[in-house]
Amino acid sequence: MPEMLTTDQWKAKAAGLSLQNKAFIGGQYVASASGETFDCISPCDGALLTQVANCGAEDVDRAVAAARAAFEKGDWRNMAPKDRKAALMRFAQLIEDHTEELAVMETIDAGKPIKHTLSSDIPGAVKTLRWYAEAIDKVYDRIAPTRTDALALVTHEPMGVVAAVMPWNYPLYLAYGWKIAPALAAGNSVILKPAEQSPLTALRAAEFAVAAGIPEGVFTVLPGIGELTGRALGLHPDVDCITFTGSSEVGKKFLEYSGQSNMKRVSLECGGKSPNIVMGDCPDMAVAAKVSAAGIFGNQGEVCNAGSRLIVQDSIKDQLMELLIAESNAYAPGDPLDPTSENGAMVDETQMNRVLGYIDSGKSEGANLVIGGERVLEETGGYYIPPTVFDQVDNKMTIAQEEIFGPVLSVITCTDVDDAIAIGNDSNFGLAAGIWTRDITAAHKAARELRAGFVYINTYDASDLSAPFGGYKQSGIGRDKSIDAIHKYCEVKTTWIELS
Repeated sequence: MPEMLTTDQWKAKAAGLSLQNKAFIGGQYVASASGETFDCISPCDGALLTQVANCGAEDVDRAVAAARAAFEKGDWRNMAPKDRKAALMRFAQLIEDHTEELAVMETIDAGKPIKHTLSSDIPGAVKTLRWYAEAIDKVYDRIAPTRTDALALVTHEPMGVVAAVMPWNYPLYLAYGWKIAPALAAGNSVILKPAEQSPLTALRAAEFAVAAGIPEGVFTVLPGIGELTGRALGLHPDVDCITFTGSSEVGKKFLEYSGQSNMKRVSLECGGKSPNIVMGDCPDMAVAAKVSAAGIFGNQGEVCNAGSRLIVQDSIKDQLMELLIAESNAYAPGDPLDPTSENGAMVDETQMNRVLGYIDSGKSEGANLVIGGERVLEETGGYYIPPTVFDQVDNKMTIAQEEIFGPVLSVITCTDVDDAIAIGNDSNFGLAAGIWTRDITAAHKAARELRAGFVYINTYDASDLSAPFGGYKQSGIGRDKSIDAIHKYCEVKTTWIELS
């Protein structure tokens, strides 16, 4: 990791950035066909960073045509696995070589602290690209167990043109790591639509694909407003797969677009309202408080699997609350370019106002606001909200049922593990859940009965690239990470050979 600089040094680097603001189609940066742009505003101070190409239906047609032509030509999908692996490795190396530049860009574009973009976000994208590159020549097909005078080959083939529509909370890591890496590893052509709130690092890194040896047209980046660019991709008859991370509301639209067009495959990683359960026999209350604070306040609370509902057994609630509030002090927002800041800004003014609206809802519905709850650092021009904790929350309240996507915690009291599980499952979402207990029986019961795609026991938000990630219910369809993600971007073909 590059050496950590001072705030003034980071500000100087930010001022010296050259910001790419055009689409990347067919291996070249191009303006939108209409010439239209949208403003890219820094959440750090509300300043205009640049104006980015707002790609419309004509641009989508051009991008899909280039992606389809590259796929049909077959230079990428038919490339020997070891060579495809080498190209993705070079791609990862080029991103790593530009870590400092991309980290500063991510910070000013998304409001994320330089401390984390430099040490976690950009390195995370590099690590994930390398993980999937390494997997390419280690994924085997199968032979079905048929009668002895027949042979059934089960093979995985790339789908074709995959469009990835991305969120704004981890712009480079989720896009280049969780989505692009497995889709490219499988041999597809990929069109990335970055979130309009934070498109800059995705655009900057696009040219590294061609420099790494990935054929022109195989990888495209189309910036634009979701209602325009994302919708056009969702409805396009020559897109074979849409993979989306974001809100459940928008995820449902992609299911509609699929049905209205060509029944394209749809994978969704959507909202969460994840329960983090702490029982009276928690192994270490201090650790639980520390990890729980990180699980909701980290990354400004802009995390899909944030432990936003803290369900605490009544016998320990007061003790845990005292520890948790003390831990929350570490997440006070600060200047994102200050290397000591643990938290930064909400991604834009719209999201800040949305979070403040939920806070008003919590107060009006009778929850007890313990800390936070207001905009801070307003004099900077940026969009900052401190850690906010509501106590005495009823699970039917809006703040307990709807995804806020900000540093807002709802504390709910339970009587026993059955009560905690019932409360945890009383949600439209099912992305993640956690339980803290010494009782191995209770832990297994919770893991079995909680309707969530990822269950943490005596921790929260711990993971590895080898572990699939995704949700139940309205938290989505399909899984990211692990080898499963490569297969997600493949069609399964059976070839039957009669030997008799």
